[in-house]
Amino acid sequence: MNTDAHSLEFHLADEEATSELGARLARALDSVKSEILEKGLNIKLVGDLGAGKTYLMRSALRALGFEGRVKSPTFSLLETYKVDGFTVNHFDFYRFEDPVEFEEAGFRENYGPGRVVASEWTSKAEPFVPQPDLTITLKNEGDGRVCDISADSALGNQVLEVLKK
Repeated sequence: MNTDAHSLEFHLADEEATSELGARLARALDSVKSEILEKGLNIKLVGDLGAGKTYLMRSALRALGFEGRVKSPTFSLLETYKVDGFTVNHFDFYRFEDPVEFEEAGFRENYGPGRVVASEWTSKAEPFVPQPDLTITLKNEGDGRVCDISADSALGNQVLEVLKK
């Protein structure tokens, strides 16, 4: 793990390492639950197809206690999960042809207090998507992956501090 004031870099050798990072992310989210309940938390997921964005979220959801099926939102656009004390909304905007589709679909109501929102292909819905608190970038590298997590807000910095431990 490499670190600076507002970002962390993890080298993930395999799926197990990605699962462990998902569990760490879950612990970090749980540590800021009161802020999530008050304001919500937005995560921008960045990476090519197959980079592990959904796998990371699945691992975090499992660590948060969700026991049901965790699907990629590529075709449904949104998958919603109830976990201990808050809701996780997982978006995938890959199929958007125009950012205004975000507003037309009424997706803004899925953001805010009591919600963690993780969105893939966020650039296809900008400028309508609320600003992220965290940006998680996954890149394939050799047989593994590199994951960069950067804070985009004070709340994001709180999450990073827990992830450093």
